[in-house]
Formats: sequence, C-alpha cells, structure tokens
Amino acid sequence: MAPRCWRWWHWSAWPRTRPPPAGSTPSSRQQFSTQEQTTQICVVGSGPAGFYTAQHLLKHHTRARVDIYEKQFVPFGLVRFGVAPDHPEVKSYGAEDNQALKIPGEELPGVFSARAFVGWYNGLPENRELVPDLSCDTAVILGQGNVALDVARILLTPPEHLEKTDITEASLGVLRQSQVKTVWIVGRRGPLQVAFTIKELREMIQLPGTRPILDPADFLGLQDRIKEVPRPRKRLTELLLRTATEKPGVEEAARQALAPRAWGLRFFRSPQQVLPSPDGRRAAGIRLAITRLEGVGEAARAVPTGDMEDLPCGLVLSSVGYKSRPIDPSVPFDSKLGVIPNMEGRVVDVPGLYCSGWVKRGPTGVITTTMTDSFLTSQTLLQDLEAGLLPSGPRPGYSAIKAVLSSRGVQPISFSDWEKLDAEEMSRGQGAGKPREKLLDPQEMLRLLGR
Repeated sequence: MAPRCWRWWHWSAWPRTRPPPAGSTPSSRQQFSTQEQTTQICVVGSGPAGFYTAQHLLKHHTRARVDIYEKQFVPFGLVRFGVAPDHPEVKSYGAEDNQALKIPGEELPGVFSARAFVGWYNGLPENRELVPDLSCDTAVILGQGNVALDVARILLTPPEHLEKTDITEASLGVLRQSQVKTVWIVGRRGPLQVAFTIKELREMIQLPGTRPILDPADFLGLQDRIKEVPRPRKRLTELLLRTATEKPGVEEAARQALAPRAWGLRFFRSPQQVLPSPDGRRAAGIRLAITRLEGVGEAARAVPTGDMEDLPCGLVLSSVGYKSRPIDPSVPFDSKLGVIPNMEGRVVDVPGLYCSGWVKRGPTGVITTTMTDSFLTSQTLLQDLEAGLLPSGPRPGYSAIKAVLSSRGVQPISFSDWEKLDAEEMSRGQGAGKPREKLLDPQEMLRLLGR
C-alpha cells in the first residue's frame, strides 16, 4: 500500500479540541513575534498527541507553519478508532501494538488482542478482516482495565442498543449472531488493584440483560483495608464490595433473575496457557495460576501459589497493556519500555526531534493526560527555538516532502479529500440513524476520491 500523508490544517478543524483554560498550560507562555521568519514544523501522527502539540505551537508562535502527516487514509487516531462506539466521549488507547501474553497457545484461533478487537468494531482498516468467531458461550478477557470492561460491554450489550452508534455495520452483524452469554474478566491481583474506573464499573453493573458474578470470598477483610486509600479508589472498592456482598433489592433481584447474560471478575489468576480444542484447531479454555499478593496497595505483587485452574472458553481477549513501535532506525527507541528516550520531550541525541503522547511517556492516561503532555512537549520545542538551539534559516517544509513523494509516485490524501470521505460516511450513516457509517476499504476510499 502506498504511503499517505496529510497536509497541515489548523487545530480548530478538529472540533473535539478546545483551547486550554487560562493558567492550564505550562508556565512559560512566550508569544513569538510576527516579525520573525516562518518556522517549519512537522508533526507525525494525527491523533490527539499530534493535534494538541500542533494546537499549542500555533497558539504560541504566530509564524509557525505546521504540517501533520498520517499513515492512515483518515485523521484523528484514537478519537476515531478508540475504545467503544457507545462512549464517543471517552477514548483511551493510543499505541500501535499490544503486549504479548508470551504463553503457549497464544497463537490459536480464537485468541485476539483487545486492541485488535477494538480496532475491528471501530473500523480500523488493518483489523477489518478480523471477524472473530462468537459462536461460543463463554469469553475470557485477560486484564482488568477500562479497555477490558469496554470490550466486555460490547460483547454483552444487546445489539439494538448499538445500532445508533458509529460501530461498523459489519461488526454489528457479527455481534447480532453472537452466542456469548458469559464474560470473565481476569486479573493477576485483587480488588484493590483493578485498573478500571468507577464509571465503567457502574455501567457494567447496570448493563441491560446482564447480571454480575463476584465471589464474596475475594473481598474478605477489605472493608477495613480501604479506610486509608485515596478517595477514588475507596469509592470504586466500596461499589465492588456492595455488589459482591449485599443482597440486591427486590426490583434489581428480579432483573438479575431474568438476565440471559452474565459477567464476572476473577481475581488472583495469572494466565499460563491457552488450552486447545480436542482437534487442536482453536482455543477451548485457559489455564490460570492461582496467585496471592506480596506487599500492599498499588505496589502489591502477584506471586503463584502453585495451584492451577482451567477455565473453559471459546474466545480469549488479551487486554494486558499497549506498547509503541519503533518508527525508523534513525530514531532511538527503548524496546523494553516501548518509548522513545527523551528529556521533557527532547529526543535523546537527536537535536530538533521531539516526541509526545504514549511514545514519550508509555501507555498511561487518557486524552486529557495526552493534552497536558503534548503542551509540555510543544513548550520545550518553543523554548529551544527561542534559545537558538534549533537550526536557523529558511527551511522548505512541505515542498521538500512533496517533491520526494512525487518522485516516488505517491499522491497524498489531503484534508479536503478527507472532508469528501467524511461527507460520504455521514451520508451513509444518516439513512440508518447513525452518526456515520465508517468506510473500511482503502480501495473504496480511493475510488470515491477518483484515484
């Protein structure tokens, strides 16, 4: 596939971006003079980190020219391909790869990364051929973060509740035929160490047509131990405790009794092997090591007790973390941490190169975290520019890139091209009462653009 690139566009073209409130940006707020020469800046990646960095640069340097380049046919990164179509306001992953389980059987059909599964139902072209087999009655999700709960919710939500979201029609068709009735969400540690937040947990508890399964034994002694924990963790754990140990009211008990589907949290379990079906052709279960905790609180470590448990299932989704990939041999990369080595956004030993987002700090936080982080990288760049640490003199900017692309026979997709694709998606979605029907096939996109 020929590479694509995007010309520069102003940050206000991204409606989800808002100017920062007064006082929220880094303390140094220099405004470069309009008398200075134009500064050419290239941003690689049109997700939140890229756009927020560009926004801050343009706001604080009136003579900056920023070109944003993107490998996909469409912009906006995880804002478009993020976690859950029923949560358009909450997107929380932004790295190109996932952490491998590194256990036997991981390669079996029926085992997917949560990242690929999310990409499938959100229309990421590279995942459009995934088509998971949902003919099993039990799915296991490894990991207990927000992405794990989002994936569980999509698996268990009645399809009619997703019809008015921007979920792709292809994935919705598969979900309509799903036979999955039970989803287990498995973690190595205990209730005090879960990584999801209270909002996502509350939604799972209230999910229509489902009932929660929590083992009260996992919560013994927890009431006393949560007295000193930070308030958000305390509220989250109290909700878990109530759900696990309190008898539901009459109305809720009746709802749960009629629920055709269930989800549950399995604590103190570490995956050891994906078990094959008798013919060895697909996943049929997962072997879990039972663990105990050493230490307390967030720093507690899961260590094996020596006992094992086999959990039958036909679908295994790994949600144990994300990682960035190296982009080019000329750019330093720490493969262990999955980040570009940097000092406050300055790439180590490569003057003039900066990084932002998860490739800068690792896969933590959500979009607001990325916004602050990107503003800091931009501020670092502007400080270096003002201090004369960056090359001076005119630079060709996009015209040089355009010449290289032209010599290679590459015709980039422009922002006006994207606007045509955007209008087509919204037009297709309008007939079905959806915000849009995402285009999935790169060749179809090119045809629509007359290529």
